[in-house]
Amino acid sequence: MLSVLLPVYNFDVRPLATQLHGQCLAAGIPFEIICIDDCSDDHWQALNRGLEALEHVAYRELEANIGRSAIRNLLAKSAVYPYLLFLDCDSGIIRTDFIRAYADQLTPDAILYGGRQYSALPPADPSMYLHWLFGVRREALPVGIRQKAPYDRFMTNNFLAPKSVMERIPFEEKLRQYGHEDTLFGFELKRASIPIRHLDNPVEHLGLEPAEVFLDKTRKSVENLAVVHRLQPELETSLLKWGKRFHLLSPPSGVSRQLLSNLRQRLISGKPRLFLLDAYKLLVFLSIPK
Repeated sequence: MLSVLLPVYNFDVRPLATQLHGQCLAAGIPFEIICIDDCSDDHWQALNRGLEALEHVAYRELEANIGRSAIRNLLAKSAVYPYLLFLDCDSGIIRTDFIRAYADQLTPDAILYGGRQYSALPPADPSMYLHWLFGVRREALPVGIRQKAPYDRFMTNNFLAPKSVMERIPFEEKLRQYGHEDTLFGFELKRASIPIRHLDNPVEHLGLEPAEVFLDKTRKSVENLAVVHRLQPELETSLLKWGKRFHLLSPPSGVSRQLLSNLRQRLISGKPRLFLLDAYKLLVFLSIPK
């Protein structure tokens, strides 16, 4: 019935896989859990190899990093069951009936998205605050809000798809670096008239990162969005809309670099503001050669 698919990179996935294994057994459904490591550091691979001892769990390591889109396609091709549950490796299971909640909603013609949560308390490490703030305000949305814009609010951290859909609409492997593979995937689903149903079945995002790392990834995601826009010019996001409005006002490169540096310093301070992050992303987008 269910293939649980975990792309792994530089994270201890054992607690997640073990919890999922227990819930699948309790649900009494045919299942497999496939973990593919995308060329993590040796430390993490050594930790995760113990997963092979669990029944119905397969663990594999790649010799070279293939990226977020390609590894998800590889996981889908490796699966034997008709329904595929994709989870990021830094997810924390919240509900004791997480697997059952998905199993009870299986449908052959729709994607199910469970959502994402963050800790209600800000992190003790102030360097993680920006990532936490962004997650709480922009990503941890209740199901009633998400389902008002089902394609725009879709993310790849916690979703279930029929294997037949993934065979028709794989992830775009031209997107090699971090970010917006979910934006393009959601766009392709919408164009194919495949519905996304939003459920109240979230996982907690455990992998908070320091502001410096978070901003580096944010920059890469904006660069990836530019690639997505070139692949699908009719695709729209709020950042693309603002980029079109302001493209004639792009500052000279020297000014742009100084503004980005100033914004970055403000964002890694103890009291970042999300409107500054929005400005940072817009400025990055405007500085990308068209």
